[in-house]
Amino acid sequence: MASPQQIKPLAFTMGEPAGVGPELIARLWQGQQNLKIDPFVYIGAPEALFAASPKIPVEVISDIGDIPTLFSKAVPCIPASLDSEIILGEPTPLNGPAVIASIKQAVDLALSEEVAGIVTAPIQKSVLYKAGFDAPGHTEFLARLCGENDDTAVMMLASDDMRVVPVTIHIPICEVPAALTASKIFHTGMALNHDLKKRFGVEAPKIAVAGLNPHAGEDGAIGVEEATHIRPAIWDLRDNGVDVTDPLPADTLFHEEARAKYDAVLCMYHDQALVPLKTLDFWSGVNVTLGLPLIRTSPDHGTALDLAGRGIARLDSMLAATKMARLMAETVSAKRG
Repeated sequence: MASPQQIKPLAFTMGEPAGVGPELIARLWQGQQNLKIDPFVYIGAPEALFAASPKIPVEVISDIGDIPTLFSKAVPCIPASLDSEIILGEPTPLNGPAVIASIKQAVDLALSEEVAGIVTAPIQKSVLYKAGFDAPGHTEFLARLCGENDDTAVMMLASDDMRVVPVTIHIPICEVPAALTASKIFHTGMALNHDLKKRFGVEAPKIAVAGLNPHAGEDGAIGVEEATHIRPAIWDLRDNGVDVTDPLPADTLFHEEARAKYDAVLCMYHDQALVPLKTLDFWSGVNVTLGLPLIRTSPDHGTALDLAGRGIARLDSMLAATKMARLMAETVSAKRG
């Protein structure tokens, strides 16, 4: 762990209080010595921590500066008020405003640089929609809170062995070709290149580009999107100093020898990116948001309502998200000098 005097804390959002997020945050605090966890602040209802761990000490704070000295004794907490009792595994829209308030508070602290970054616990979007949440998802909501358009934020999935970024995300596969514009590919590649340098410390990133079609289109024999959409974006990226490959067949991009040749893969759609990463490291993948003026990571899993309160949810991804956020924050701090 870094010295408490050297770092700003991370902020953890509550996420869905009836899910596993608060439980995993509680377990991080409880294992802080063995897991080498630096000080953080929990933004959410103390009751959500108590539901998972009734005896966990929690202390409400008004000054972020109190966190380093307090952290070993209690979970520092900026509270959010719930409107309904927590029943683990059974989310209610009544608690949606507290979930949303937690995210907003964390973003405010990150933008004001009072915290080093944000680790977001999973949310239950279906419940939040009933509470008035109108963003397509967690990432787009963060973009809006930063004063950006929904598509400014870029989703990266990362593990120790791989970084992948899908250009299109949660849309039906039949809609991917129409959504896959050269401008969208260009924006995603620029954001990826920028954050690899700024937040991951990769001085000269090498980015592999996956083709959309089998065999990367095979010179137009199996599709034309590589020529009409992907290559124009690649030319523009190269004109802007980004080291990207030509479109490559996706089925040969992810074996060990291939992975040694690049720092990240720009993929064309959701499963093209996530299937290889989850095959190689199912438990420890991290969702990282690129393109925004703050650091945000999240475990690469949902609220796991069926596991809430049973004490069997795995900590791997939340732990990996915590350590990745800390490493990114330290990289940014070091570059500032």
